[in-house]
Amino acid sequence: MSDFCINLFLDDEAVKKIEEVGLGGEIKEIDGKKAVQVAITKKDKKKLGKGFKDMTVCDDNTCVLPDDGAETLLNIILEMQSLDVMKFAITKLYNPLAGRGISGRGGH
Repeated sequence: MSDFCINLFLDDEAVKKIEEVGLGGEIKEIDGKKAVQVAITKKDKKKLGKGFKDMTVCDDNTCVLPDDGAETLLNIILEMQSLDVMKFAITKLYNPLAGRGISGRGGH
């Protein structure tokens, strides 16, 4: 198991979709909300922190992605029908050039 995880909070529609792909047993209740937890490595957490400046990190080594990242991750989980998706998902979630200006392009 990883040292960190992403809490992916689910609305009623997302709960239904998670159950439809056979992952209903993975749904937990966290702070009174339904969620699934996706394991991530320390390296993944660092990359996600760079890509999502507004990512919430909790004291218990969990984090919550902003809405756009959470939606992307949910779609990947549904497509792969697994919570073990970070090796693939990190390529979709992490943009190493996010927030950087264009430089070294010989601009005028």
